[in-house]
Amino acid sequence: METAAVAASSAGRRIMVAVDEGEESLHALNWCLANVVSPAGGDTLVLVHARRPRPVYAAMDSAGYMMTSDVLASVERHANAVSAAAVDKAKRVCADHPHVKVETTVESGDPRDVICDAANKMAADLLVMGSHGYGFIQRAFLGSVSNHCAQNCKCPVLIVKRPKE
Repeated sequence: METAAVAASSAGRRIMVAVDEGEESLHALNWCLANVVSPAGGDTLVLVHARRPRPVYAAMDSAGYMMTSDVLASVERHANAVSAAAVDKAKRVCADHPHVKVETTVESGDPRDVICDAANKMAADLLVMGSHGYGFIQRAFLGSVSNHCAQNCKCPVLIVKRPKE
């Protein structure tokens, strides 16, 4: 049994980190790089970003305005730019750690489902996430992505809370 653990650790781990535009995910990424990733190398960090799907618009909204293809294309470009900026920012943080192999994936959908599905599909050894620190009422209405993942992912989930300032 001990030999299998040694072999697994020498092959490296697949550590998935959920990233978004918020400071909480960057804090979780920095914490992971400082405390989880092996300084000896061999670990692979998979940065996953869940891009919310484009809303479905009717040809005319409730106020009577027409939604042209130019407007819809602009909304799509903005969503792509937000996703690219979040992933690029996380990759820049990882650039200071050359011993870590970094992969990225951006999927469209509900963040709860996207992150869990990616962790399960990529056989992550660990999922690291930030926490927005919502209170009871906000969690009840908005839901908690980290709580959903902790309950539904097959791998261990590490939720990193940002210290209060």
